[in-house]
Amino acid sequence: MNKYIDLIKKADLLKDMPKDLISGYFSDGSFQTAVYGENSVVHFEGEPCLKLEIILSGKVSVERIDSNGGLLTVAEFFENDILGGNLLFSKNPYYPMTITSQGPTIILKINKERLFELFSENRDFLRIYLEFISDHAYLLGDKIRHYVSRTIRESVISFLKHEYKNQNSNHIKLNMTKKALAEKIGVQRTSLSRELAKMRDEGLIKFGSDYIELLKE
Repeated sequence: MNKYIDLIKKADLLKDMPKDLISGYFSDGSFQTAVYGENSVVHFEGEPCLKLEIILSGKVSVERIDSNGGLLTVAEFFENDILGGNLLFSKNPYYPMTITSQGPTIILKINKERLFELFSENRDFLRIYLEFISDHAYLLGDKIRHYVSRTIRESVISFLKHEYKNQNSNHIKLNMTKKALAEKIGVQRTSLSRELAKMRDEGLIKFGSDYIELLKE
């Protein structure tokens, strides 16, 4: 649709594509847009990946259900990010986890045949696409390894060290709730609270509702 063309032109993958060509792809159905409200399911776990998707605006999260039935956020993707790029041409093209919108979100969908044609006709398009999916596959794999291999304490310490560098202070202000922090590091809220209490009792930290203070590194 023409009202989304300006958004599409901001996407790294499509910024050099002429507007009339984009309009033509909408006309023949090879480009489509989908609009999602907050907390809408974009893809269910196990759903086949049939199109390349580019987030034009908004944010989505990749989520999984843990052994206790809790919903944990594994990764987040934002405007200009790609969904399905590493799955579309796979022999097993199914989404491994549920993807949910975290606010009003607009997504461009490009069908497989059109995408393959763009690869064949435009080397720059193919290069940018390969860079995107390589970077995202690495980042997502790194996040999954983070949740699988780290203990809760290791995840908490990693978060605190990151924020220490950003805020340049041992007194780390939290810009999220404890529940959101638990989801960020991939654990249950109660598990995070228990670990924070243990770290406090061991003299490693002090904390309140909106801060955590590092006492020892």
